[in-house]
Amino acid sequence: MKPKDVAVYLFLAIAWGLSFLLVLKIVAAFGWVGAVTFRSFIAGMTLFLLARATGRGLKFRGGWWAYAVVGATTVAGQLIGLSYATPLIGTAMAAILVATIPMFSMLIGQVWGLERITPQRLAGLLIGFTGVVLLVGFPAVPVTATFVFGCAGTIFACLCAAFGSNYASHKLKGVGAWEVTIGAFLLGGLMTLPLLFVVPVPHVPRLVDYGYLLIAAMVMSGMTYVLYFGLVASIGATRAISVEFAVTATAVLVGAVFLGEPLSIMQLAGGGVIIAGCALVLGLVPVRRRDRSAA
Repeated sequence: MKPKDVAVYLFLAIAWGLSFLLVLKIVAAFGWVGAVTFRSFIAGMTLFLLARATGRGLKFRGGWWAYAVVGATTVAGQLIGLSYATPLIGTAMAAILVATIPMFSMLIGQVWGLERITPQRLAGLLIGFTGVVLLVGFPAVPVTATFVFGCAGTIFACLCAAFGSNYASHKLKGVGAWEVTIGAFLLGGLMTLPLLFVVPVPHVPRLVDYGYLLIAAMVMSGMTYVLYFGLVASIGATRAISVEFAVTATAVLVGAVFLGEPLSIMQLAGGGVIIAGCALVLGLVPVRRRDRSAA
């Protein structure tokens, strides 16, 4: 990768890894629906105003429905799932489950005819599934309804992220990263807005809470998504999505150091197994092929 791509890759790993810590703070202040809704609107409007201020032309090709689907999955579904689940199971546990996104993405791509499951990728899927079983089946905390719902919410978020990424690459191919990000966040925010009547903001947020919200929206949502889509265009989707492994490592470290979150040995092993499986799925592990002519 070029030095610019390496810098973007590292920034995404750190920003998205730290975002799990901010999720806990803004969910506590705004509720898990409010955190997603306000974050989405702020991220989309910030990018839109910045584009206008810098004279960047925006061309929203592909029809509003495509942006709505990406907004419903990559933004609303993913952020709602993570905002609901992270306070229940902790940042480290949620982040390790997030590492399954590449596996789900490849399965969806296979169903749509965008990917081909090779023996290596099939092995990666089976290994990754084993890792999920280890992670969820041997926790360091009691297996309660709260723990189960938290895991389910995270997996739902991962499925939404995988679906949205595949849909965007298929239906919005050739559309700029700014347009995709702005459209997805604004429409995603509109979709979650009515849920505020069901899950309202729990109390009047403090001034510092608004600061956390602005950082999460502007830096860890708007800016990172634009950089990510640019990285996909530069180094390819397979290599770009591998940043989820580095995100997991960052978030687990943050959870352990700053929050004192417990993880069992089996869960740590499960996280390693998931990463190994995803590496096979993404083709990041070189596999030696037998030379048939040597027989």
